[in-house]
Amino acid sequence: MKMHFCIPVSQQRPDALGGRYVLYSVYLDGYLFCRVRYSQLHRWNEQDTFSITIKTAALDIFLPDGRNIQIEILTSDTAERVLEVVSHKTGLCQELLGYFGLFLIRFRKEGKLSVMKKLADFELPYVSLRSAGMENCKVGLRKWYMDPSLDSMLMDCTAAVDLIHMQALQDIEQEWAKPTQAQRQKLEALQKEDNQTKFLELSQEVRHYGYLQLDPCTCDYPEPGCGAVLSVGNDEISCCITLPDNQTQEIIFQMSRVKCWKVTFLGTLLDVDGPQRTLNQNLELRFQYSEDSRWQWFVIYTKQAFLLSSCLKKMISEKTVKLAAENPEMQIEVPEQGKSKKCHIQQSQKDSSHFPPRKSKIEIAKADCVSGTIKEEDL
Repeated sequence: MKMHFCIPVSQQRPDALGGRYVLYSVYLDGYLFCRVRYSQLHRWNEQDTFSITIKTAALDIFLPDGRNIQIEILTSDTAERVLEVVSHKTGLCQELLGYFGLFLIRFRKEGKLSVMKKLADFELPYVSLRSAGMENCKVGLRKWYMDPSLDSMLMDCTAAVDLIHMQALQDIEQEWAKPTQAQRQKLEALQKEDNQTKFLELSQEVRHYGYLQLDPCTCDYPEPGCGAVLSVGNDEISCCITLPDNQTQEIIFQMSRVKCWKVTFLGTLLDVDGPQRTLNQNLELRFQYSEDSRWQWFVIYTKQAFLLSSCLKKMISEKTVKLAAENPEMQIEVPEQGKSKKCHIQQSQKDSSHFPPRKSKIEIAKADCVSGTIKEEDL
């Protein structure tokens, strides 16, 4: 999975000899990763930037059922290493680690939570948590796949089933997954019977099961400034839009009709004259979608734009894996599940992606929301 690096902020600082140097703030997927001088760009290091001493530390990992498990790590441990420690603590099979990830999760009022960012394998969770600059933020464990049918790959591991069952319950509680009244009654009965397997089988039929829902944001459809709630998963983007007359419309953007997308910083600097120049992150993600044999752009303004971009890439990756499995004769290079082939470093402020468009239709739901499609370009 490719990632987006950019350097939107720099600042001149005095050095010990009376001269001056430029300090560059490096952002990874929209969040501060490290601050380095030009001479350090080839060997940037989170730990050095934030003056973190290498030592043993306790780190709380938030589980989908609301519990925290405390693990002992080194402050220099990467997310990949921390995930391995978590797997030992929970009994999760090592070969299934690629189906899970560590995320920065923010807790809001009334029990609501927001998934802000997926931690890259090489990031240091201990450091990232402290540099995130967000209140009520924790490192959380969640499944990391967008195709709900992949639940079937985990059913032979009790710990994995426990985790995805916890997340299913949490997603229903958060109203990310939206069962009908009849489905809810059946799920509650299965929960009382402690039948996790049947619970997860029925969950496959629930609307938006396995989707990731973003915080309320704004979009430019049908006119700029309309409120929107996005749910992403199962090869589509479901966008519930609040129209100017306060009615809602749901649009379903099928990924097969998304030609490309890009993320752009619209940020402004805060504390310009202070010791640390920081970025007020206003981001947009715009994607090009095919409708009625013509391409049009759909723009979303959200601070979770990079997380949304990661979800879109994930859906494309999973689709590629599925196509390769269905057509063994096809020459398709498939990235290993959950592993990054490489990361590409650039100083651009745009994250773009491409994939070949395929025919499909926009579905406009009879209920209250709206939909479309996306493209992926090499970062």
